[in-house]
Amino acid sequence: MSTDATRGNSSPSAEAPAHLRGAAPLPFTQIHSLALAPGGERRADVLRSAYRAIAAIDGGEIAAWLALGEGALSSRTVRPRYLKRMPSFAGDVLDPAQSHGDLLLHITGSSAAAVRQATEGALRALPHQQALWRTDGFRPENRIEDGQGLARNPFHFTEGHGNPATEAAVTDRAIIKAGQGEPSWAVGGSYQVIRIIRLATDFWDRDTIPEQERIIGRRRNGRWLDGTPNTERAVFATDPHGKITPLDAHVRRASPNPRAPAPLVRRSYNYDRGPDDQGLIFSCFQSDLEKGFEAVQHRLQGEAMAKYTLTTGGGYFFVPPPGDGWLQALTEQ
Repeated sequence: MSTDATRGNSSPSAEAPAHLRGAAPLPFTQIHSLALAPGGERRADVLRSAYRAIAAIDGGEIAAWLALGEGALSSRTVRPRYLKRMPSFAGDVLDPAQSHGDLLLHITGSSAAAVRQATEGALRALPHQQALWRTDGFRPENRIEDGQGLARNPFHFTEGHGNPATEAAVTDRAIIKAGQGEPSWAVGGSYQVIRIIRLATDFWDRDTIPEQERIIGRRRNGRWLDGTPNTERAVFATDPHGKITPLDAHVRRASPNPRAPAPLVRRSYNYDRGPDDQGLIFSCFQSDLEKGFEAVQHRLQGEAMAKYTLTTGGGYFFVPPPGDGWLQALTEQ
């Protein structure tokens, strides 16, 4: 049930970094992600121009941010320790036309028209930059329940129950702190992973709802298979052989101990490019890429849902801390 108090606890404040505002439950229901392969200008000039272009459109009904791929940083730059080219995990078929990039412009908003207008404004400020790939997404049935931002994915299941429900918890999972072994300029930033996942919706819809729920490990409404409410954490230790929640269920592989969830914040959007190409734009933020996304991804190998999904694109990026201090630190090297 949505309440003003709940919304206040779950939504990052206006002073929060743009990417955490964009990951807030409301009101950002539309997305446009644009990866660039900059050329024709000095690296420092490209970074300054891209930062200014994003800063000019961020605010109000738009939350927009710039993220850096490994190619955005020179060999002299002290890089974030985990920033690299996204590897191909088991089952991936990465399309070069939808993968990687030196810069990512991530623009979210309350309407498709607002996002489109903001995107056009950013691109007008970057006339010499080449788009490597771009994608649009949306969040059906976007809402807040018990402090969490929920939506319906193309498999008809509710997404978002694994996210933290308070701003403090979101910040704790997503934002790099001093003492983590990162360069000083990166403190206050986040690692962002994007995965463009094509879903075999026709194949999926041939299964019965109970079978789908056993593959996911939850009911469609988010309730756990053992009857535990979605507002509480299941205890898989009471079901060691997977008689209730199968051992290869998605949620069980992703988080074997729901009471110690993976340290990341996810914000996924659906995409629809026609009847033969529908899926999910998975996006997540974390302070530690190995303990966050990569740990989950390795655990998911062999999950029952694998035959219904195909990751075709995306990449690893780094969202710099708020302000332009990081820009000065990088361009002076």
